[in-house]
Amino acid sequence: MRFDSVIDAIGHTPLVRLRFDEAPDVEVHAKLELQNLYGMKDRVARQAITHALDTGGLAPGAPIVESSSGTMALGVALVGRALGHPVHIVTDPRIDSITLAKLRALGVQVHIVEHMTGQGWQSARLERLDELLRVLPDAFCPRQYHNPQNPLAYQALAGELIADLGHIDVLVGSVGSGGSLCGTARALRERLPGLRTVGVDAVGSALFGQPDRPARLQSGLGNSLIPGNLDPGQIDEVHWLSDREAFAATQGLAAEQALFCGNTSGSVYRVLGHLCRTARPGSRIVGIFPDRGDRYHANVYSSDHWREHGLHEADERRAPVRVEYGEPVSAWSYCPLPRHEEVEDVAGAAAVR
Repeated sequence: MRFDSVIDAIGHTPLVRLRFDEAPDVEVHAKLELQNLYGMKDRVARQAITHALDTGGLAPGAPIVESSSGTMALGVALVGRALGHPVHIVTDPRIDSITLAKLRALGVQVHIVEHMTGQGWQSARLERLDELLRVLPDAFCPRQYHNPQNPLAYQALAGELIADLGHIDVLVGSVGSGGSLCGTARALRERLPGLRTVGVDAVGSALFGQPDRPARLQSGLGNSLIPGNLDPGQIDEVHWLSDREAFAATQGLAAEQALFCGNTSGSVYRVLGHLCRTARPGSRIVGIFPDRGDRYHANVYSSDHWREHGLHEADERRAPVRVEYGEPVSAWSYCPLPRHEEVEDVAGAAAVR
């Protein structure tokens, strides 16, 4: 497949059928967004930056500034540098050495905050981002958590799924900014109104009525803040996995399916296994796998990291427990998502706690 630029090469990712011996009559497919040049957020960066150029929000050659500790940083670096823009990334000490090396190799200026603030690392990064925007008044910030171009970027992903499969019964995806799962689901439902959507979150994330625990180890999903791009109306059910469960599932994905991925994909894989065992024969389920495992070599795949954080001794559920929305969880649990108004009421109560 030939492309005229690295930007044109974004998307067109493989769709691979996974094998679950316990459910041979259910189709389970992995959309390998990790096969983008740097990961799934390449789509968001392309959509947000090219839209800003087209609409005048970004002047030719002006700086681009974003807050990210992972693949959004790399996507912005890819698109911004390819189009000739200086790129500034605000991140935190959790950034892995591989991502940091890639950003610096691409000529990005990396700003690492030193301490958490009121709402963890997210708020610390956003405060530093605002400082940068004051000294770079002509800069453009994609603001992935609130920019509507984030979910719109996944119309193309939905189109690829329709082209490859035609019909899908269940879509499963991790939730961080809310863009990928909500954007893909919204676009798919234009053709598939009966689609069921399952979100995957981390224990200790505040996205769905849970108390925030900024010290959680998972990255790439979960959030300490509620992003504007999270549309609960697009999600029918949410699952939460603990750090141990997510990391173990990620190692299982490599051992069982030969896919070396990050913990976002591993968490989705764990939920896919559960759903296929409980689905009716002939069902077709798709999981979105956001990024490859390189960034996680020193944590998810490291025995030293497991020992340091006591993960070997932590409990691990082999099946989820159903809970009421807003009930605090500590291990794999799930809940059908209530109506939007009820979600807001419970989320407010959790924030007060």
